[in-house]
Amino acid sequence: MKKRVSMLLMLVAALMLALVGCGAKEDKSSGSAPAEDGGSGKKVYKVGTEATFAPFESIDDKGNIVGIDVDILQAIADEMNFEVEWQNIGWEPVFQTIKNGETDIGASGITITEERKQSFDFTEPYYESQLLIVVKEDSKIKSLAELKDKKVSVQINATGHLAAKKLQGDASTNIMAFENQPVAIQEMLNGNVDAAIGDNAVVYEYIKAHPDQKLKVIEDDAFDKEYYGFMVQKGNKELLNLLNEGLQKIKDNGKLKEITGSDFK
Repeated sequence: MKKRVSMLLMLVAALMLALVGCGAKEDKSSGSAPAEDGGSGKKVYKVGTEATFAPFESIDDKGNIVGIDVDILQAIADEMNFEVEWQNIGWEPVFQTIKNGETDIGASGITITEERKQSFDFTEPYYESQLLIVVKEDSKIKSLAELKDKKVSVQINATGHLAAKKLQGDASTNIMAFENQPVAIQEMLNGNVDAAIGDNAVVYEYIKAHPDQKLKVIEDDAFDKEYYGFMVQKGNKELLNLLNEGLQKIKDNGKLKEITGSDFK
């Protein structure tokens, strides 16, 4: 009897060990792919943006980030076999999160400047832009020079802000800086400033979206041509080269022109 009980116990123990072994093997083989590849086997890069900069990035009715920058980066990703994950984090955080390594790519109609190149690396340019002055339709202002002692609204730390500082001085109290360009234009419409300064494509997109607002645009040769690029952490040559190679491919195959409507090379 004891022998039978002993054999029975040994059989139960063997079965338990077998079940544990199967469970361990099942655990090891199950589960999703690593988070970094999104389950697709492709590398995923986090993209930081400020999505009130139409037509380059904005939020559609379904809550998706859409626009020229989105389409360009997606075209590059398709060519180079990676994925992008967009995050609408605000203008200044775009720069800070790249510096901290929290995001990989900055894409928000970012002008390549010598000052920014000291802290970040940029791709080759993909779009040519120029600043404009926006005033009310009945304004008597005709040039940048006439804004010398006037109140001006701009997007904070954008090139319009730099232009205003260059004209009026860094410490000028006549410059009002806001998180995004639409707010800067609205402040002018509210009568809090005499003019707003912003990128041409964004200004014209704003006017198209608000046909009832009586606005006038002033072009001035005092503004230099500007060039947009995608921004990465300083020294991240691997990602920079990947983006540049993809950008060159969509320049060569005509996809960039198709997206932007511009024959920029």
